[in-house]
Amino acid sequence: PNGVAGSQSLTWQHRLSMMEARLQAQEDEITLLKSSLAEALQAISLAEDAKEEKVSSLTRVPCLGPWLRPATLDRATQTDPIHSLYPAMLEQVPLAHTREVQSLSLEDAFSDDVPPLVEGRSLLQESHGVRQETREEEKRENDQGSGMRPNWASLVEEPIQPSSVSLFQEHRFTKDLGTYVWKQTPLAFVNVLEWNTRCFPGNMLLFSLLCLSGQSIKMFIRGRPITMYVPSNIQNYDDLRMEPPAERLELEWVYGYRGRDCRANLFLLPSREAVYFTACVVVLYHINNRTQRHYRKHTDCVRCLAVHPDQVRIASGQTAGVDKDGKPLLPFVHIWDSSTLVTLQQIGLGSFERGVNSLAFSRADSGVFLVVIDDSNEHMLSVWDWARATKQAEIKSTNEAVFAVEFNPSDSCNIITCGKSHVYFWTLSGGVLTKKQGIFGKYKKPKFIQCFLFSGTGDVLTGDSEGNILTWGKSAADVKTLGKGAKGKTYQIMRQTRAHEGSVFTLCVLHSGALLSGGGKDRRVVLWSVDLAPEKECEIPEKFGAVRTIAHVDGEELLVGTTRNAILRGTFSGGFVAIVQGHVDEMWGLATHPSQNTFLTCGHDKQVFLWNAEEHMVDWCTTLEEAALCADFCPNGSVVSVGLYTGRWLVLDLQTREIVFDCTDGNEQLSVMRYSPDGSFLAVGSHDNFIYIYNVSDGGRRYTRFGKCTGHSSFITHLDWSKDGKYIMSNSGDYEILYWDVAGGCKLLRNRFDSRDRKWASYTCVLGFHVMGVWLEGSDGTDINALCRSRCERMVAVADDFCKVHLFQYPCPKPKAPSHRYEGHGSHVTNVGFTHNDSHLLSMGGKDTSILQWRVRREKAAETPDRVAPASSKRKCKYQPNTHSQTHTESDHL
Repeated sequence: PNGVAGSQSLTWQHRLSMMEARLQAQEDEITLLKSSLAEALQAISLAEDAKEEKVSSLTRVPCLGPWLRPATLDRATQTDPIHSLYPAMLEQVPLAHTREVQSLSLEDAFSDDVPPLVEGRSLLQESHGVRQETREEEKRENDQGSGMRPNWASLVEEPIQPSSVSLFQEHRFTKDLGTYVWKQTPLAFVNVLEWNTRCFPGNMLLFSLLCLSGQSIKMFIRGRPITMYVPSNIQNYDDLRMEPPAERLELEWVYGYRGRDCRANLFLLPSREAVYFTACVVVLYHINNRTQRHYRKHTDCVRCLAVHPDQVRIASGQTAGVDKDGKPLLPFVHIWDSSTLVTLQQIGLGSFERGVNSLAFSRADSGVFLVVIDDSNEHMLSVWDWARATKQAEIKSTNEAVFAVEFNPSDSCNIITCGKSHVYFWTLSGGVLTKKQGIFGKYKKPKFIQCFLFSGTGDVLTGDSEGNILTWGKSAADVKTLGKGAKGKTYQIMRQTRAHEGSVFTLCVLHSGALLSGGGKDRRVVLWSVDLAPEKECEIPEKFGAVRTIAHVDGEELLVGTTRNAILRGTFSGGFVAIVQGHVDEMWGLATHPSQNTFLTCGHDKQVFLWNAEEHMVDWCTTLEEAALCADFCPNGSVVSVGLYTGRWLVLDLQTREIVFDCTDGNEQLSVMRYSPDGSFLAVGSHDNFIYIYNVSDGGRRYTRFGKCTGHSSFITHLDWSKDGKYIMSNSGDYEILYWDVAGGCKLLRNRFDSRDRKWASYTCVLGFHVMGVWLEGSDGTDINALCRSRCERMVAVADDFCKVHLFQYPCPKPKAPSHRYEGHGSHVTNVGFTHNDSHLLSMGGKDTSILQWRVRREKAAETPDRVAPASSKRKCKYQPNTHSQTHTESDHL
């Protein structure tokens, strides 16, 4: 009995596990079916309303019955309808007559390369083994009566008729990278019911019909099928070998500075290097030699900096961030050597919440301790013996915002913090922190205490949102002000000095004891004497924003960081010029010049920058009336077109910066601008689902509407021109790949099979056979924001949603293709682009507002003979590797 009971228990467990597997499979099936249900219902409705004479011109597919019509007859989609099938290649493949099958449109039921059926009886009915079933089908129709359509019940109850398998050569299904990929070979005809049963317990029907005259690859993203045809020069898809490219990237330059929302983030070292940060990179910029070095050990955006009293070691703290699966990444502080860029210590991993807000080294004991305030709700204040990575004390500071923290330079047991409506004076004793609040007394309490410092006389000076500099001192408790219970000494305001109109954002003390202050609203830098008498002042140009921080160089020379992400260098008498500039809001538009080492960027801040990639500086900058999202250079290099947020687009002269043409297409944002290779056409991709085509004349200064490409069911995301300038390949927001005959009148090419060998002048479309392998495991269709093929057609760079830049070989048509991966951005990477000679790659961060310039280096290893050759003609890379880079980088390959 025990054996019988155990056997029954195992049987029930087995059945239960099978039921669970079936349930999961059915849930996956539902996801797939939903993607085609809407189109199927619409198509059925259209078919019912069609005139009878049009219906009779189409030969019925015997095993489908007369009630199923092609799902879409007016546009080419990811999987084309039956009217594009090749009848000579089509064999009998009946579908399982179930409700699930009926919910699939014929876009999902048939493959993509079959031409229209001939009028009357098709060649399909003449093929061997099909005539008998055709006669049986006609007999069933006669038995049902003329004009009768079976209802859902009859469809479900009708028995499934098995079909023969003709020349079944190979089929394979691979679940990979979060997508479904199906390989289809010539004359691969599968009994769908048998295949479906073997591959998917629970009858999860993924494909209804597999029938092609040539090879194709079908992958699924979010349940939507995407078919890509194998070029004819690839004889055996299985033999393709994917290798990482022979080229690698080295970070050469970082454009940008994070001044818009961070304080105390600009310092000058004795080596004449300015230290600041943007994105995940701490930059060391030599102000005389104009070279950069980079500390790149942070895994998310850097938020704060502190320089050790020895002026060599640096502490930098970062925000928490999340990984690609949405799991939080813990923030930490790195202490590193600025001369060697070697990390000396990491502290706080698992101790800080959300991020590191501010930090400072102690000075009285030569920098033994480090104080850190995190970004938690309580803004935890902790003191560390950083060399030993041990925490000495920790306490909740305040629920209000904290802007700065410092040790008393003469006593490491005294710490000051300031922020919203408070100044706190902390004392560390026996591993315990205690605080006393600064008393404003008769003075108006400001909303924010923005900054503070210790003067040469030992006083504490604070700058606030009222524009005042307050001098604090320690005195006996005032019973009248604080009440009879007040005991001991308190910190009170000794003096108030009017300094600026609006907030005082920063204070800086000079070696002479003089003081510098920087204003917000008035954008002034003021030099004060030791007794706070104003001596000199100057005003920062409005286009650079307010003063965020100040670093003294020598004499009168200063470095000024601004709220519009610029660093200025100058003097009170000579004025200031920008040595670092950047965008102040999210960037999307990137275009590289066709013949020079310059590139253009634009973004939500309405600014357009033209950058010199050789000199690492801004050639010019202009401000538009609207946010700019995309751009492209005319092939002659004299003008550039810029697409805006409202559907408007402009053409700018590169020399005069003037607008030479202004036009509007629709009222939705533009996502892509692309000139044809010879510059005779301009394609404008819009979020209204259309591609507008313009004739270009007068060297890119005159435009006339040529046509409009209509057929996408979602907004345009990417497009490319063919090398002959006659065709366009485009992607849309619902993962479509469509092809257009522009020269023939902007016609949609319904037979996408004919475009498999077409040569493309550029390759920026994220969906296509040649770049299918760039989609990483778990991709959901929005994880890749942009890609760009090199001019030499050997590599493709990818910008993803997880702050990474990838470099793949080109073409890259197989899943799990290896790549080189590079970090540095602290936000989604919005765009990438190679310079005209492939010597450099540019990448743009979205919210981190940074631009990274990577040098492309070729490895010396010889190319293997099995490496995939590009589909287009072979070209050699034009760049010559420079072996004398001034940029220090560590190993980028993971």
